[in-house]
Amino acid sequence: MASYGSSLNLSQSLASGPEKSSPAWKPSHSRSSSTLSSSRHVVKDWEVIDETQAGGDNPHEVTTPGICEGYLLKRRKWPLKGWHKRYFVLEVGNLRYSKNQQDVCRGRVQGSLDVGLAVMSINKKSNRIELDAGDILYHMKAKSHELFYIWVTKLQAHRLYKKNASSHGAAAGQSLRNGDLVSGGVADPAEAPSGVPPSANTAANSKVSAWLQQSHDPDLCVQELHRCNVELSEINRLIQRLQMLDTGQTLTNGDLKRIISIQLSSSHLGSSTNLGASASSIPDYVFSQLPPPTFTSPEGKRIQQDICAMSLRVIASLKAVHETLSQERQKLQEAWETNNIHQANTLAEPAAESHGPPSVADSAAEYFDASYDVICGSSSDVSDESGLSEGSTTDSEPEEGHASATRKYRASISRTPNSAVPKSTGRRTTLPAHCPDNSHVGLMAILYNNIGKDLARVSMPAPLNEPLNLLQRLCEELEYSELLDTANNTPDPYQRMVYIAAFAISGYSTATFRNRYKPFNPVLGETYECIREDRGFRLISEQVCHHPPISACHADSENFSFWQDQRWKNKFWGKSLEILPTGMVNATLPRYGDHYEWNKVVTCIHNVLSQQRYLEHYGEVTIRNLKSDVCTCKITFVKSRYWGSETNKNEVQGAVLDQSGSIIHRFGGLWHEGIFCDTLPTPKCVWKPNPQPKDHLLYYGFSSLAMELNELDADLKPLLPPTDSRLRPDQRLLEEGKVEEADRKKDDIEEFQRERRKELNKKGQEHVPRFFRKAKDSCGRDVWLSNDSYWKLRENPGFANTENINVW
Repeated sequence: MASYGSSLNLSQSLASGPEKSSPAWKPSHSRSSSTLSSSRHVVKDWEVIDETQAGGDNPHEVTTPGICEGYLLKRRKWPLKGWHKRYFVLEVGNLRYSKNQQDVCRGRVQGSLDVGLAVMSINKKSNRIELDAGDILYHMKAKSHELFYIWVTKLQAHRLYKKNASSHGAAAGQSLRNGDLVSGGVADPAEAPSGVPPSANTAANSKVSAWLQQSHDPDLCVQELHRCNVELSEINRLIQRLQMLDTGQTLTNGDLKRIISIQLSSSHLGSSTNLGASASSIPDYVFSQLPPPTFTSPEGKRIQQDICAMSLRVIASLKAVHETLSQERQKLQEAWETNNIHQANTLAEPAAESHGPPSVADSAAEYFDASYDVICGSSSDVSDESGLSEGSTTDSEPEEGHASATRKYRASISRTPNSAVPKSTGRRTTLPAHCPDNSHVGLMAILYNNIGKDLARVSMPAPLNEPLNLLQRLCEELEYSELLDTANNTPDPYQRMVYIAAFAISGYSTATFRNRYKPFNPVLGETYECIREDRGFRLISEQVCHHPPISACHADSENFSFWQDQRWKNKFWGKSLEILPTGMVNATLPRYGDHYEWNKVVTCIHNVLSQQRYLEHYGEVTIRNLKSDVCTCKITFVKSRYWGSETNKNEVQGAVLDQSGSIIHRFGGLWHEGIFCDTLPTPKCVWKPNPQPKDHLLYYGFSSLAMELNELDADLKPLLPPTDSRLRPDQRLLEEGKVEEADRKKDDIEEFQRERRKELNKKGQEHVPRFFRKAKDSCGRDVWLSNDSYWKLRENPGFANTENINVW
């Protein structure tokens, strides 16, 4: 593989087009340092680039920028550690990459991204470039400043070109009107749906027009398919000659068609992922239909070689068609999502004005609602970039065997009947009111108007929230606590680990239908208790710190103890929001004296500014037994692949390893459908999520347990401390459907918290958590542990007879 020095020369030699004659793009603290007019939102060391000269002086003159290609470092997404070296090619606004130059030239790309649809942010100090297209997120880094500046300049030129081309396409009248392709004229604006703003259609029109101008690949597909047809006929002729020559048998044209049709039908053409794999198996399948070879003549060998060569050409043609169709599908999807983004943002503008963006003075104020610390990268990024060396070539993509194993697990899970519906607990099964429609909320205005601010200090509208908070979310992770009960009654340590792993995975299933709303952030000192006689556990949680926000919880049962303290670091990249949790999860099993500890994985919300947003988890979880080194467990949450289909999302696989690293048990499935283990004495589905309650989408996507968490029983209320989340007024008002009142009350609570903090500062005091204490774990990390006082105070003398803080 070429060195970075040659990569730099290559990038310089291939930098062509009109922008090469412009002054070089040089580092500067000035926001106007770029030769291309752009506005930059500076967040610490990051700049979010937004080109403003989309139309140029003459939008009808669109000049294609030159190609740029060379090696860059790309952040690994499998298993999310370190960087790997990849070869990138930027051409006509399309950025492709693969392992090396040869693969890119042969069309074997690992990923492709339209830079015109991506949000671009850069970090000059670390030579970092981030491109966020919603579904696709590229983290890239250059080896040198010179290479970094070349790529930034070329990326800006191609982004500007795509916007100019879009404007040019719209002016030429080649557009999509109201979702229909118009050829030979302009659609009547009066026919536009009344609910869709003209600006939304214009945005979609310009994007799709540019795509139509540049998409000549469908013609290539026709040529390749025609070539396949000719070469398959030639293969048929050669096979017949070979059969007649050496075996006296013939493979008729009908037989060959049957073989090919069987192979293609088995590929399930609705899934583009399987087409390439099926195509590669055609020669093997054809060969398997032939009798055992008995020929020894030179002519027979020559014909066999011709068949192999022709088969390879067919494979290459089918793979080219596969790649082209996949790229076109991605372009269509991005154009569709861009249209929806513009519709949502255009509809949101009046609401954003009525709500009003926070003023400059608000930056000094403290708000307690924002989802967490959301920033566009940070200077601390360097600290978590350890892993592979910069020259590493380890593949970051999951192997094909991984996907096939998931398909096998999924088939086994689907054959497993659903668990029996839990008996009625006597608790509520619905909420007092349906969830509000928040499509009108100008989320884009909120995020982009506050780039550079700590979003923990920016108030979010109440309609963006669900009537639960993060303390209650921690309790939701015990929805499948029966897995811990089973583990405590399983004598085999390897099988015990399987159930612990299934429990660790089950906590992510609550997010399946929960991507439209965010939980309330607890205020400092807020608490939550949960006593579940039906499940055999009781839990207490408390907000122990506000900057950074830390939520701690502890649960007890006859069969287990469970505790964790969680904090979240969020990164907003323009279209995607990555949530990186820190802090370990702990569970102990008293029967065997086990103490299990594991980490959490990254959660990413894609297309966060669109109503088509979706959520995925990815990364690796390592489970260790701190009391025994008999076995460990590694779980992988697979990041969705670039060319994958909907059926490839949410994959998870794991293995239980002994002391020598040998695999004892394998398991896998999907975190929203279930986990199957086929290495147990009796292979079985070890976990499957409970069915969702009726009309769950009308109630924030809540599960049955989530429906019950904020219920306030008349007999329970006198026993709770006044800091319990069920007594929080704004959250209660939102649950009852009183959205405007909840919004006003939330503002009051935030103002009260600011005043409370000021009073403590005047006295030189800090808030001291009431039910948790700070300590160090075995690795020297700060942890928050229960001080065992909550349940004692609750029983005697009771919270009504104790001194309590006022948090709202």
